Amino acid sequence: MNTKIRVLIVDDSALMRKLLTAVLSEDNDIEVVGAAPDPYVAREQIKALNPDVVTLDIEMPHMNGLEFLRKIMELRPTPVVMISTLTQAGAEITLEALEIGAVDFVAKPADSGAVLQLGGELIPKIKSAAHARLRRRMSSPPVRPQPRKSFSGPSEKIIAIGASTGGVEALKALLMELPADVPPILITQHMPERFTGAFARRLNSECPMRVCEAAQNQLIEHGQVYIAPGGHHLEIERRGATLHCSLNDGPAVSGHRPSVDVLFNSVARSVAPRAVGVILTGMGKDGANGLLAMRKAGCATLGQDESTALVYGMPRVAFEIGAVERQYPLMGLPEAILGACAPVKPSPSFTAASHR
Repeated sequence: MNTKIRVLIVDDSALMRKLLTAVLSEDNDIEVVGAAPDPYVAREQIKALNPDVVTLDIEMPHMNGLEFLRKIMELRPTPVVMISTLTQAGAEITLEALEIGAVDFVAKPADSGAVLQLGGELIPKIKSAAHARLRRRMSSPPVRPQPRKSFSGPSEKIIAIGASTGGVEALKALLMELPADVPPILITQHMPERFTGAFARRLNSECPMRVCEAAQNQLIEHGQVYIAPGGHHLEIERRGATLHCSLNDGPAVSGHRPSVDVLFNSVARSVAPRAVGVILTGMGKDGANGLLAMRKAGCATLGQDESTALVYGMPRVAFEIGAVERQYPLMGLPEAILGACAPVKPSPSFTAASHR
């Protein structure tokens, strides 16, 4: 018989603690072992109860959620799922929490009646978090090497990246190692509205290249990263000699909108074989079939390996179905991506017309 996932709920609202306990207790694989009203009580309960996963409210009395999260990650690394408010400020704080070490987050419901719907999102994330690969966070982050100054030579390639759980930290680490004049990058990261804009601004302020939330009809250019907006699928569209971002709010694909499969399939249709597909950490299987379509169309396809993925779900499925040509540790991917983007000397039979 499988051992249940032991969960500690940390929330200053007695009503929310009661509702979350009721929702999570409905699942036979989860046991709520405690509920704490503030970080000080939670600290003692973590020591006494040794939970597998902690749910943590961002806005807490006495010690805010971020400060408490830092202490957890430094002193007793434990998978944490943040309960966030759907506001601009909530989005910014949540992204910081994910960089500090939180595994995932869910948006706090506006009223108690919506908590029942929250279970459908929170329960899978708790189960995924329970198996996440955590690393002890140090009080001072390591000094990163300087990114490449320039990309070596012209390239006609497009880079498409998909990520989910663990992607906020992985994407930042990857982009920090790429040059400012990198070929165009399109990214689908599972994230709701409000959060993708904040994520793009955060990356833009720290990464060498320009980063933005993708807009309808936006021209795709070198040195630019385009993040799929929450609630909208991102596709690439060819218009004569130029490429543009195309957004749509069609049905969820592989359970998500934006969906990695939608992005990868559009790349396979529009620009193959002149594209590189990369699938990063995340739970589920979104992106696997789309990456397979890219590989069948002649694109280079890369995956994050099990040893460095916070959640080895999406990369695993993609690898198992043959969509990934080769897996790399996260910090090996930048070099692999640039290598796949390097211009190839055409064969004597190659003509521009045959490559269109």
